[in-house]
Amino acid sequence: MMLTAGIVGLPNVGKSTLFKAITNSQVLIENYPFATIKPNIATCPVSDPRVKKITEIFQPEKIVPTVLEMHDIAGLVKGAHKGEGLGNQFLANIREVDAICQVVRCFEDSNITHVANKIDPVDDFEVIELELIFADQQVIKNRLEKTVRKVKVTNDKAALKEIELLKKINQALDQGVVLRNQKLTEDEQELVKPFNFLTIKPVVVIANIGERDLSNKDNKHLEALENYAKEKGLEVISVCAKIESEIAELEDAEKTEYLKMLDIEMSGIEQIVLATYKLLNLATFFTAGPKEVHAWTFIKGMKAPECAGIIHTDFMKGFIRAEIYNYQDLIISGDEKKVKDAGKLRIEGKNYQMQDGDICHFRFNV
Repeated sequence: MMLTAGIVGLPNVGKSTLFKAITNSQVLIENYPFATIKPNIATCPVSDPRVKKITEIFQPEKIVPTVLEMHDIAGLVKGAHKGEGLGNQFLANIREVDAICQVVRCFEDSNITHVANKIDPVDDFEVIELELIFADQQVIKNRLEKTVRKVKVTNDKAALKEIELLKKINQALDQGVVLRNQKLTEDEQELVKPFNFLTIKPVVVIANIGERDLSNKDNKHLEALENYAKEKGLEVISVCAKIESEIAELEDAEKTEYLKMLDIEMSGIEQIVLATYKLLNLATFFTAGPKEVHAWTFIKGMKAPECAGIIHTDFMKGFIRAEIYNYQDLIISGDEKKVKDAGKLRIEGKNYQMQDGDICHFRFNV
């Protein structure tokens, strides 16, 4: 299962620099708007210390961490919903991702231009959010026109229900309430899924700070953004994209030493990836043996056959049972045989809801 996150923001806020650091890939980074046109796409491993521990026990030939796909989407500008700055194309790129990482500039640098010629992270955030609202309202407008015509001819009850819901959503959007903050019922959430609205996507805010701000906590731009985000119920992760890009090029041992020198427990990149993982309601199960230790991503709430299908569709079609024990039981016991001897191995059927940290062996027949 590969879920995706899009790095979004105004031009020249550090999106591509951050993307390069997250994915350790080479992208074009320039000091002008729209240096990125088509989205850069790459995968990045999700940092999980459990993989290392499981590997130490099984000593496998191969190790496969779970990954997240990241999209570096070109900078949006005011008027994007009208097509300004290639806005239609960029908004369409955002529709393709599952979560949004919105990068906001919180550093001063006269050598790097800002499209508004001022540093105001709250205003920058609102420009993007407003464009996403307008784009959703355009989708609603187009759909209502079509559905209203249909109702006049058929008086279809489902269509009438849809019209009522879309009008309610649109009214809330008029008041600046994005879809993710609108209290929709489960049925309503199912009804809006096909529209792939932009403002329903979960968001994490990334404050791109300057190098000096790593040691100097008195950043008025960051403080203003954090206060604003708190009111909106959004998480803010502050990173210095330039430093993160340098850290990403280091070997693991050097990286640990460098972070220690900067008095940072976890790199900003790791924080972003983990926050995105959490936003998407994801968890990890493992398959482990002498040939391979593999971490697999699943959505919380999925049942054993669905998770088996992530490995291979045949596993789901012919699912018989799952032999499962938890990561903590493995660490306490020291190896798989001792887990079994301690009676910690469980046999689970089709209705078992998978848990984060489950180590599984699926039995199937096709």
